[in-house]
Formats: sequence, structure tokens, C-alpha cells
Amino acid sequence: MSELNIFTDRKAVKEYDPNFKLSKEEIVDLLEKANRAPSAWNLQHWKYIVIHSDAAKEKLLPLAFNQRQITDASATLIVLADKEAEKNIDAVFNPDIEAGRMTPDLKERLAGQVNGAHSRPEYAFEAGVLNASLAAMQFMNAATLAGLSTCPIGGFNRTALIEAFDIEDRYLPIMLIPVGKQAKEPRATSRLDVSDVATFL
Repeated sequence: MSELNIFTDRKAVKEYDPNFKLSKEEIVDLLEKANRAPSAWNLQHWKYIVIHSDAAKEKLLPLAFNQRQITDASATLIVLADKEAEKNIDAVFNPDIEAGRMTPDLKERLAGQVNGAHSRPEYAFEAGVLNASLAAMQFMNAATLAGLSTCPIGGFNRTALIEAFDIEDRYLPIMLIPVGKQAKEPRATSRLDVSDVATFL
């Protein structure tokens, strides 16, 4: 068990060692852990584009306003929110039926709930962003426990990124997450007191 504490040791790292390289297999391991994040109806409202090659990094760099984390980190994850997660019903529920964890009747009932909720575009959008964000945090926690560093980035040209990487309309890029080995200890930050952010009723 790692001695690292994901709540106190995770920091937003801006400077990475460009000589440190993660293998595809190591990144897949992190993504498998990210995929264990909770999601509404277990629909798993996320997709990832892994920017791993030097060519892909150079393509992404100007779209992320030339933030050097993009090229210096071992990889950068583009996290996509699925705005049409109802299309995952069969892929998610059918294996549960085959394994005896769900009855066809239960699938039909849940599918009715899912399709009813996703018939409202505002819900589908919000659900995609919310649930993909859970997977993003799970990825960062998994990286922290693996002794790696990350930094969620919201500063990028979304329209240009969608066009450059030919992202279909079903998916919305919500953040970039560089992952790698830190080259410099990040600046320490403070947090608001719980009394400032929580109200007990």
C-alpha cells in the first residue's frame, strides 16, 4: 500500500521532467483505475484522448495556449464528457444480465429512467460534465498513489481542439490533465476553512 496520501500529497504541478516517460501500459493502468469512478446509472459518461507522442503534444500545445506542461509531461489526458451516455445502455447493462447481476425487467425499467432524463438536453449536458469530472479526479488520485504528478487544466481553445482532433459532437472536452514526474516542487497553497465553505442545517 502506498504511503502517499491523495488528500494531502496531490498538488497541481506545472513543471515536469521532459525526460521521464510513461509507457502506454502504465497509462492504461491509470485509466483502468479512473474507470472505477462512480457515474449515474453506471453509464460512464466519459472518453479519453491520450496525448502521448511528441507529434500529438506539438499539435495540442498551441491549443492549450502554449503551456509547457503539454510537451514536458509524459502524457496529457483530454477528458471528454459524453452528452449522449444513454447510448451506453446496452454496453453497460447487458454484461450484468449475462452475469446474473441484473434481470431484463430491471434493465428495461432503468433504461426508461435513463432515456427520460436524457431527453432533456440540459440534463444530458450537466450529467456528462459532472460524471466525467469524477473520472478525472479518480485519474489524478490514481496518479498520485503511483508517485506521479498531475495538473487539471481548463485553459484551452475548446473549439479549435474539437476541430484539430476531430471530436464528434457527442463529446465535450472539459479539461486537460498532464501526467508525469515533477521537475520542481509546486508553490504551496492554502485552503479555505471548512466553516467558510460548509453550512450545517
